[in-house]
Parts: sequence; C-alpha cells; structure tokens
Amino acid sequence: MESWSPCTCAQMVPAVPPGFRTPHGSLAPWVMTVPATAIYFTAYDQLKAFLCGQSLTSDLYAPMVAGALARMGTVTVVSPLELVRTKLQAQHVSYRELASSVQAAVTQGGWRSLWLGWGPTALRDVPFSALYWFNYELVKNWLNGLRPKDQTSVGISFVAGGISGMVAATLTLPFDVVKTQRQMSLGAVEAVRVKPPRVDSTWLLLRRIRAESGTRGLFAGFLPRIIKAAPSCAIMISTYEFGKSFFQRLNQEQPLGR
Repeated sequence: MESWSPCTCAQMVPAVPPGFRTPHGSLAPWVMTVPATAIYFTAYDQLKAFLCGQSLTSDLYAPMVAGALARMGTVTVVSPLELVRTKLQAQHVSYRELASSVQAAVTQGGWRSLWLGWGPTALRDVPFSALYWFNYELVKNWLNGLRPKDQTSVGISFVAGGISGMVAATLTLPFDVVKTQRQMSLGAVEAVRVKPPRVDSTWLLLRRIRAESGTRGLFAGFLPRIIKAAPSCAIMISTYEFGKSFFQRLNQEQPLGR
C-alpha cells in the first residue's frame, strides 16, 4: 500500500492532480497516514494469524482475505481524516476555512457527509489491499526460493512490495479518480442554504467519466500514481518487515518480565 495504501502505500496513494500545492502540504498526509498505518498493519497481522490458525482459509488466500478485511475496517475509521487531507491538499484553504467547510457540510448533509468518499475509497482500497497482499506473498515466496542464503530478506520485501503495489495501483485507479472528485466537492455548496443534491453512485460516476473523457479519464494521474505507489509500497513493507523481525528477535532474546 491512499492507502496508504496504504498499505498506506496502497492507498493510501491518492491521485492528486498535478499543480496542487498547499501551505499545509507537509502536514496533511500525516493526518491520515499515521493512524491508518497503525490500524491497518496490526489488523492485517492479527487477521492473517487468526485465519491460518483456525484453518478458515488456505495459506494461499489468507493474505487476500486478511488484507481486504483489515482495509475495510481502516477505511471506515479514517475516512473523515482522509476527507480532510484531500481538502487540504487540493485547495488553498486555512484550517479555519476548512473547519467552516466541514461544519457547513455536516449541517446540510448530516454526519454521513464526513464519509462522503467511503464508497469509492472502499472500492479502491479493499481490492487494492487484497491484490497487494496476495501478490506480495506470492512474489516474496518466489524470490525467497531464488535468493542466496546470505542475501537479506529486506531486499526481497522491497522488490516484492514495489511490484505488488504497482499492479494493484493500476487496477484500482478508476475508483481513486471517483473518490477524489467526490471528496473535493466537500463544502462546494456551503453558501447555498438548500438541501444538498443527491450523490450519484460510484458506477454512475465511472460511466459519466468514461463518457466525457474516455477510458483515459478513468486513469487520470496514472503515471504520478504509479511513480508514487511503487516506491512507497516498497519502502513501507520492507521497513515494516524489518521492524517486525527486529522486535521479534529482541523479544526472544529479552523476554518481557526479566
């Protein structure tokens, strides 16, 4: 793995149109990335261990199921934070203006408006996560069979993560385009004190984008997304695997309570 993946890497990698800059750009990504990453990786590891331990699915498909479930929960928890991050990155607004925009949206559309992008985000991130972990485990196992015994596994994780992230990001990009368009509309009608218009379904928006811009419209931002997704996924998963291995060894050498 916006995401991120992401993983955070996974989406965790939003398709933000080029040229958008904001004074909050350096802070905005961390608003969602930190809690999303903590929730996501913890949930994935626990779910994968549970599925394998209870023999609820084969070892081959356990990463796919665990990744999808973990991402579904993470998307639900951090969706309002990602909406705020998208607003900060896409427009030159202050935090006070952002608060007013969010307040107006809640007043007009209720608290559900904070989950405005949940549907397309889930349609992007859940398949992304399932594809990512499934391919990651396959590629990693294949590369592990080829590597010399003295070669570090961190390099394997880096390569497998980059390849898996690139494939998953490409296949789920149309849903990211829809999600970004929806979230950028937050507060667009805040000055009009009327009931907000009905939100079109994700599939209707996909058809509309294709009719107006062709297939290329569904893959808008393809190159920036791939350029960002591959190294992000590679760095994230290799860092995670290294950290997990390090602390596992540390716990074995120095058990708690000593």
